[in-house]
Amino acid sequence: MTKIRQDVIKLFSTLAAVAMSLMITACVSFDDLNQATKTAAYAMPDKYSAQAVVDVLESGGNVIDASVAAAFVLAVTFPEAGNIGGGGFMLARMNDQNLFLDYREVAPAAASADMYLNAKGEVRDKESLIGARAAGVPGTVAGLWAAHQRFGSKPWAELVGPAIAYAKNGFQVHPKKAQAIPENMEWFGDRTNFSEYFGGMADGGLFKQPELAKVLERISTKGKDGFYFGETATLITEQSDRNGGLLSKTDLADYKPIWRSPLKANWRGYDVVSAPPPSSGGFAVIQLLKMKEMLDAEFASLQPNSAQYIHLIAEMEKRVFSDRAEYFGDPDFVNVPVIKLISEEYIQQRVSEVAFDSISQPDSVRPGLESPNTTHFSIVDKWGNAVSNTYTLNWNYGSGVVVEGGGFLLNNQMDDFSIKPGVANIYGVVGGAANSIQPGKRMLSSMSPTILLRGGEVEMVVGTPGGSTIFTSVFQAIVNVVDNGMSANEAVSASRFHHQLLPHDLITMSVSIPLSEKAITDLEKRGYRVKPHGWEFGDVQLIDYRNGELDAASDPRGIGVSGKIH
Repeated sequence: MTKIRQDVIKLFSTLAAVAMSLMITACVSFDDLNQATKTAAYAMPDKYSAQAVVDVLESGGNVIDASVAAAFVLAVTFPEAGNIGGGGFMLARMNDQNLFLDYREVAPAAASADMYLNAKGEVRDKESLIGARAAGVPGTVAGLWAAHQRFGSKPWAELVGPAIAYAKNGFQVHPKKAQAIPENMEWFGDRTNFSEYFGGMADGGLFKQPELAKVLERISTKGKDGFYFGETATLITEQSDRNGGLLSKTDLADYKPIWRSPLKANWRGYDVVSAPPPSSGGFAVIQLLKMKEMLDAEFASLQPNSAQYIHLIAEMEKRVFSDRAEYFGDPDFVNVPVIKLISEEYIQQRVSEVAFDSISQPDSVRPGLESPNTTHFSIVDKWGNAVSNTYTLNWNYGSGVVVEGGGFLLNNQMDDFSIKPGVANIYGVVGGAANSIQPGKRMLSSMSPTILLRGGEVEMVVGTPGGSTIFTSVFQAIVNVVDNGMSANEAVSASRFHHQLLPHDLITMSVSIPLSEKAITDLEKRGYRVKPHGWEFGDVQLIDYRNGELDAASDPRGIGVSGKIH
């Protein structure tokens, strides 16, 4: 390496260190560019976002540039989850630093703990799910802007450009999307304007969104201010008012993403880096991985996805969901004892409670301390920088409310709060006081963008959508690669299962890739009920580094595209 090159590297490292502390990307070390991989890789939820990534990376952009471009494209071509009206998390590693950007939605200033209850204290039907009253203050545009401000190398407008083009000129609707539209129209009924805007997708073919194109043009020229102020902000608040929502211009103007320290734990010689609160995903992935490691002797003779293998993991998952319900919420509002929850001593205590031969009853699984739809993408650039990004509207097409004149959907993330302690949300997950509704508070999440490091270098980038099944799916994908010796494609293509404490005897499995008949029969003999999940959970996007090569895969359950760029 020449001295000039070393000086240039040192200069850029210095500039990155003093830049505003604002962003996301999982980026691998710049210690020695001679050691950088010459190959980039991506695992994306659709072909349009994949093409955006390829175009940016091949033109010299970095992983943050690619992430920004892809996220905006998904807001057009993947409207059931890709968004500008929702929020999410970005995990990053850059220049030997682990970074996490929280751009999760927040409750409006007018929100209150009992806002979804009637005079008798009962939950009003679907109010936290359908309609503008279900929407939190969106965070996606502010999050992408913050990421680009800190790490972007290409002009902002250039990165938003592909999304504008797809909105103006249209994209071809995938048959799976077209087939799902009538069911979503029935779900929203006449309570929203969803059918007016997206009913045409049921016919397939070319789908254009001219109103959304205008919003994206304002974002392109004005940055985040093109969304949180001015014409777009007026459109959002007027739509919210018409539909009985709570969003105000002050809510929009006051929104800010937050840089947080990601969770980190050692497992089998890897550093597992994952999402901190207000996500429960990182804690859950770490607990599950370390519990399985502590139970190695029990797993040693078991085939993956055999009845006993599934039973032991279900016992582990019971305890994770118990802790999640009791302790987790927005760390800016409640004290989340996450360090204790991922400590060796505590996890060993939880392992000691696992019932090897019987199904633990709910009343025996207590918190251990005293006192469908999201989308994910994984990208690695040619310098070894990596991003694991999960963002969402919550349920398919969010609240179903489209901002008239803007053409984009508002989220229904308010359902991720505990709208009433002990009452399950749409994913069947119960919560407690730590996740109660408060103005300006971020709702609890299961999103689990995760990166595995070895010796400071990125070895795996993984994540998935799936509500409460997110962290159980991420856990199984990691274990499939590291413990079960699968390739990236084999790992994301394997059958998956899920258990979440309640009902105590129910194990759900992948709809299109079910468990074996033998495993199902053996589990039923043990007293379990085994059923296909209510929806096809998980759309895992995984990049693994093995034998000196990047290995990328998109889940066959979805319509994703993965590949490498040499």
